[in-house]
Amino acid sequence: MRELLLVAGLFLVYKAARQLAADHTTEAFRNAHRVWHAERAVHLPGEAAVQSLLLHGDTLIHLANTYYATVHFPATAGLLIWLYVKRPEHYVWTRRVLAALTGAALVLHLAFPLAPPRMLGEAHLIDTGRVYGPSVYGPPTTDHLSNQYAAMPSLHFGWAVMVAVALVVATRSRWRWLWLLHPLITLLVIVGTANHYWLDALAAGGLLALALVVVPRPHRRPAIPAPRREAAVGGGTALDGGTAGLLGATR
Repeated sequence: MRELLLVAGLFLVYKAARQLAADHTTEAFRNAHRVWHAERAVHLPGEAAVQSLLLHGDTLIHLANTYYATVHFPATAGLLIWLYVKRPEHYVWTRRVLAALTGAALVLHLAFPLAPPRMLGEAHLIDTGRVYGPSVYGPPTTDHLSNQYAAMPSLHFGWAVMVAVALVVATRSRWRWLWLLHPLITLLVIVGTANHYWLDALAAGGLLALALVVVPRPHRRPAIPAPRREAAVGGGTALDGGTAGLLGATR
């Protein structure tokens, strides 16, 4: 219950802090133009290339919108619950890294409000959530549940990477590396649905890397050493000698 209240409290602080930057509309669009031109200056691939792949069929784009809307929070919450039950030492580490990442992201949201590419006319991208559904956002002027001008960094991507990292570190299956597909799919989804720029994901990755450096990893419990073979053999030899002496005395 304590951990549940702690995580819920952190989430409420996160939601409340996001709203502090919700009214910086002019600055958010000014920053969007800067980000868009910066990406073109360094020759990053256009977000439209990913969106065009998703728009080959209504089913694919609908699946991408659904992934964006429904996987982000449940996957992270499911990870924390599983770690708390099965890997307590990794749970504490993961929770601290996520808290550090989210706190740093909030600072950047406040310092650098950013309109997503779906709102930037210069990008010529479709708001796939609104057109094809499902969408988690309403009109920005009436949406009081989320701050739509907090595109950088992308916590969708940052949390997805941490989910994969935590599962790779906490498990030993040879198939555990497949968890890296989650952040890869998330990256394609957030860009293809025009909810984030490439630089939003890069910023999230940088903040997560910093959090992983600052927060110490959990120490693995030392294994209990097996009994030494020599001791077991020596014990057997002494017993054999004692038995032989007893047999000799009775002859």
